[in-house]
Amino acid sequence: MRKIKIALCDDHTLFRVGMATILGQVHGVDLILEAANGQELIDKIPGKMPDVVLLDLQMPILDGAATTDYIREHWPLVKIIILTMHDEDRMVLHLLEKGVSGYLLKDAEAGEVETAIRKVMDEGVYLTEFVSKAMLRKMTNKTRIDKPTNAFYNSKILLSEREKEVLTLICEGMSTNEISEKIFLSPRTVEGHRLRILEKTGTKNTAGMVAYAFKNDLVTTSFV
Repeated sequence: MRKIKIALCDDHTLFRVGMATILGQVHGVDLILEAANGQELIDKIPGKMPDVVLLDLQMPILDGAATTDYIREHWPLVKIIILTMHDEDRMVLHLLEKGVSGYLLKDAEAGEVETAIRKVMDEGVYLTEFVSKAMLRKMTNKTRIDKPTNAFYNSKILLSEREKEVLTLICEGMSTNEISEKIFLSPRTVEGHRLRILEKTGTKNTAGMVAYAFKNDLVTTSFV
């Protein structure tokens, strides 16, 4: 099986060394390049082409947000996991809408790094508990202001009943196989629904779709 190719971009040398050590212990993962800022990363990507970029948010020369925009435009298949100490709700949702696939705090456990990488490769998104709670707070606050009677029917996005069901389960962090087992559809059918929802919402990937769903009151979920 081909190894997952990882790029690591962070301006703190000690953090890069520590993260490189963690990645070196993960089976099936290969750290192929390191960079100290977004511009250096962008310059190196063409000759390496990683599957996943672990990207710091605050860096000199070119920060994580601007780097994300460039990668999404030029290499849309590359997955991006943001690494940061910032957990503000607005920042989390903004980056997910930009098209990042995951958002990890820098004090995360080593095992969570591996989980995040495998999740974004297998499912296209990794939602931590704090990201899920940020989305829930966004939805709750908006509901208190707007008081919609029915999120789905107030939406301009026309989703079928099955698409609504699949979208809600995706927003609750369930994988394609888990959704398949829960609603008795084949994984291929579930994936087909996911692709149609992406098309209807005009979003770039699963993470962006989830952020869009919460921002526009497309779902109500049970996670806390």
